[in-house]
Amino acid sequence: MAGRLDGKVCVITGAASGIGADAAVRFAEEGARVVGVDLAEVAGVDLSVVADVADEAAVEALYSQVRERFGRVDVLFNNAGINPTDDTSVLDTPLEVWERVQQVNLRSVFLCCKHGIPHLLDGDAGGSVINTASFVALMGAATSQISYTASKGGVVALSRELGVEFARRGVRVNALCPGPVATPLLTKLFASDEEQAARRLVHVPMGRFAEVREVSDAAVFLASDESSYVTASAFMVDGGLSGAYVTPDQ
Repeated sequence: MAGRLDGKVCVITGAASGIGADAAVRFAEEGARVVGVDLAEVAGVDLSVVADVADEAAVEALYSQVRERFGRVDVLFNNAGINPTDDTSVLDTPLEVWERVQQVNLRSVFLCCKHGIPHLLDGDAGGSVINTASFVALMGAATSQISYTASKGGVVALSRELGVEFARRGVRVNALCPGPVATPLLTKLFASDEEQAARRLVHVPMGRFAEVREVSDAAVFLASDESSYVTASAFMVDGGLSGAYVTPDQ
């Protein structure tokens, strides 16, 4: 069903690579006018904005620019995030690393909601906010990435709160929670360490990592009017991981 986002102006952060880049393609295929935001130029979008979404002045200016250019804002896909290798156990993670991850993964979502939602409220049809969280927000792991996990838990809680607050004002807010995604970085990492890959895959009922397109398709659903009765949710796209106790042996 092409055209599910016809006429919608969609702002995607972290749009230069990974889920954000693929979502930009999918949103455009569905008829959206796409604004791609990243620290580098974003190719193939209607408007590329280079901005640090952890900087409040930059975020406020970003949405003002979009509103001036297109006259409206309909969808916020707050997707920017980092997962550095030096974010590990609470016993080993430096404070600087903790704070850097929180700035990018949680502070940026807060700022994009703070300065983006008013534009949705000014519209005639409300809008949709999609905040990228993760399955780790709902589960614990012995292979810790403590600041990343905490930041994504914050994104889920923030999204739930905003979803409830704005439900009767026409704005839906959901946390998109992917499981492990077969990005080039993850694929390369596990190709060099098959034991670590197997340790993780055994917990996934489907027996494989998600494809990026499967996550961006979920974002399309949440951005579209098809999800008009979905808000304040942690929307899982995790191959059944968060619901599993024992997985199939074949």
